[in-house]
Amino acid sequence: MMVCVQPTNELAGKKILLGVTGGIAAYKCAELVRLLKKAGAQVVVVMTEAATRFVTPLTFQALSGNPVAVDAWDPEHGGGMTHIDLTRAADLMVIAPASADFMAKVAQGRADDLLSALVLARDCPLAIAPAMNRQMWGNPATQRNKALLEQDGIALWGPGVGEQACGEVGEGRMLEACELAEAVIAALTPKQLSGKKIVMTAGPTFEPIDPVRGITNQSSGQMGYAMARAFAQAGADVVLVSGPVALATPLGVTRVSVQTAEQMRQAVMREIAQAQVFVGVAAVADYRPLEVAEHKLKKTASVDSDGGRTITLTPNPDILAEVASLPAAPYCVGFAAESQNLDDYAEAKRLRKRLPLVIGNLVSDGLGTADNCVTLYDETGRYPLPPLSKPVLARRLVDELAARLNKA
Repeated sequence: MMVCVQPTNELAGKKILLGVTGGIAAYKCAELVRLLKKAGAQVVVVMTEAATRFVTPLTFQALSGNPVAVDAWDPEHGGGMTHIDLTRAADLMVIAPASADFMAKVAQGRADDLLSALVLARDCPLAIAPAMNRQMWGNPATQRNKALLEQDGIALWGPGVGEQACGEVGEGRMLEACELAEAVIAALTPKQLSGKKIVMTAGPTFEPIDPVRGITNQSSGQMGYAMARAFAQAGADVVLVSGPVALATPLGVTRVSVQTAEQMRQAVMREIAQAQVFVGVAAVADYRPLEVAEHKLKKTASVDSDGGRTITLTPNPDILAEVASLPAAPYCVGFAAESQNLDDYAEAKRLRKRLPLVIGNLVSDGLGTADNCVTLYDETGRYPLPPLSKPVLARRLVDELAARLNKA
């Protein structure tokens, strides 16, 4: 289940033309309009006549702040040229929900209402979010239409799998509004990292002491997940090796869930050979218990003479250093979270591990918080960035990484 990222004006200045066709999933589009608006987009809604049976045009007009077009013959919309005028300023056209009938129209090039005419006359990219019964979706005719649409360069977002309005379960559900909003943002993000495979780590590790206790830290994983999202939106193939966090996997990111530092190391080494970039964001525990108890340790058993207990620790693998020392090492980015002397410790880490870039922050500025304040350290010096929310900072770090990769 995807969780919406807080709006960060990622669609500021963009115009989205949203086409709504007849289907029960049309109700989800009210939330989609709200999310796109909160992300800074201007949204214009066009509805088929059938769509108005499920949601009224007034609902979309109130949410979008723009008139809703339904009738190609309405003299108030474009003087008879609505099907041409509406897409000329649009950055993206999205059909959601797209019924089986409407997919067939687009595949066959028919234009018997305003929305289908807009599709043919459009001057912008088009994405379609199918929504229909599972057997309608699986019908050979629908699958042929799907293939034709993809052949024509039209993006298909979904459908999802789950319970349907008819009570059946299967493929055919329209994606949730949050997922579609994320897809819109990704579609309109410059692909600065296209063709790059990025392996990265995020979150804490958990080193067990016994079946119920362990050594961990306060990392929420928010910074790593925000970066994974931004990298994927910028066109990268992202593999995110994640410790235990309460976060949803960003759209387009391949997540590998692990618990311990050794598991994280193994997952990274399986993926790193084809990667051009490695980003070590995870707060990996420096030590783990030398021995893990098979059963829960009791207060009254095996205690020291003073009533305490001694746990022997052993060092964990240094994943970042190991990757950086590979014969054909990728471009390695390290994170340094310090409680004091950030400049000294971050630069020492960069030199010791021979990293081209270290991103440093004080733990009070970023650990477990929604915002972060970081400084970049490379061979040319230190570059402090202003305090930013983690999603905004992640997009800024995409710019910084892309610029350095181009120079390298």
